[in-house]
Amino acid sequence: MSVIGTGYLGATHAACMAELGHEVVGVDVDSAKIESLQSGTVPFYEPGLPEVLTRNLESGRLDFTTDYRRAAEFANVHFLGVGTPQRRGSYAADLTYVCAVIEDLVPLLEGDHVIFGKSTVPVGTADDLQELADSLAGPGTSVEIAWNPEFLREGYAVKDTITPDRIVLGVRRGDSRAEEIAREVYAMPIGGGTPFLVMDRVTSELVKVSANAFLATKISFINAVSEICEKTGGDVTKLADAIGHDERIGRKFLGAGLGFGGGCLPKDIRAFMARADELGADQALTFLREVDAINMRRRDRVVQLTRGLCDGNLLGHRVTVLGAAFKPNSDDVRDSPALSVAGSLSLAGAEVSVFDPQAMDNARKVFPTLNYAASVEEALEGAEIVVLATEWDQFRELDPVEVGGIVDRKVIIDGRNVLPVEKWQDAGWNIQALGRSL
Repeated sequence: MSVIGTGYLGATHAACMAELGHEVVGVDVDSAKIESLQSGTVPFYEPGLPEVLTRNLESGRLDFTTDYRRAAEFANVHFLGVGTPQRRGSYAADLTYVCAVIEDLVPLLEGDHVIFGKSTVPVGTADDLQELADSLAGPGTSVEIAWNPEFLREGYAVKDTITPDRIVLGVRRGDSRAEEIAREVYAMPIGGGTPFLVMDRVTSELVKVSANAFLATKISFINAVSEICEKTGGDVTKLADAIGHDERIGRKFLGAGLGFGGGCLPKDIRAFMARADELGADQALTFLREVDAINMRRRDRVVQLTRGLCDGNLLGHRVTVLGAAFKPNSDDVRDSPALSVAGSLSLAGAEVSVFDPQAMDNARKVFPTLNYAASVEEALEGAEIVVLATEWDQFRELDPVEVGGIVDRKVIIDGRNVLPVEKWQDAGWNIQALGRSL
């Protein structure tokens, strides 16, 4: 098989498919990325992936190339895993890279091929790509487009690929070879009990964006309640624990704090809204605008809280932001709440120091003017206020007594509601948090 696109999704999928025993070639137009992967170096942080990559390169089951022709000759099963960023000046998804794969690959194919789309796309994209593929396929060549959305969690992507919680496959109506091939591709996880759900292509596209929209809504719901708790003196963490015992609700994704970010949830809910507008169903998803707005307000709230702790003026005050990645176990800073807060504090005049265990290089590319420390201790030295913005275990496990001797003022804002409050208070810290009266 070939995997087209070797970013976060594609590189992970290629390595894990080889781990499942398949012969895989990964394809990308970025020669630097291909050279990195061929040498066994993963160009992003994902626990467990370097070992899987190296093991399968050495076994000969995995290779990478910039040559589409090689992929066309090597495989008759292809996975499409390129990015669908937010279109400039619009909420809609940019399908340039997705369409380019079909345009570059299909004219080179001979015989019967199946292309499994894994990218997150607006509903109706697979049908459009099928029309495009049909128009480009040569005489005697058939190309079937199926959709097999990914449900990867950054930090757990290897596990989620090799032992997923479900496999969704969207196939064309009528004659289709995709299901038979997909069952062979995923024989190991299916044999291990992973549900295999087959449906039409449109529904499979909607599954992915609907899942992301629901998770985003759940996060923003608890953060909306957090705003009420702040006004009334309630405790959003105890509230979340209480409602989370209801099995219809569940406790997961009810962690009030800085909200969601990354390369998926923000852009995907915006693209979902844009597609609904195009379909004439704009009223169906208007609630997602408030989901997005609530999420952005939490970032502003942390900045306001920091300003208040500086007597209303951040100018010249030393603030340490712990975290730059949008979530722990990742170096992804795309739409990162942590980095957004750090940048806003700096723009308001604060002297901001940032530390993150993995995301420093990526953060520098986005906000080169911030101060980036080499360690937690260096970041905390002389701080007047500390903001915990990404819930890395390293930050959760800080000793408040020890770090209390490094900072100038023992003031910390727990932007993720993960610190043991009493332990920090007993060490003399003024600890603040979103949605809690401490």
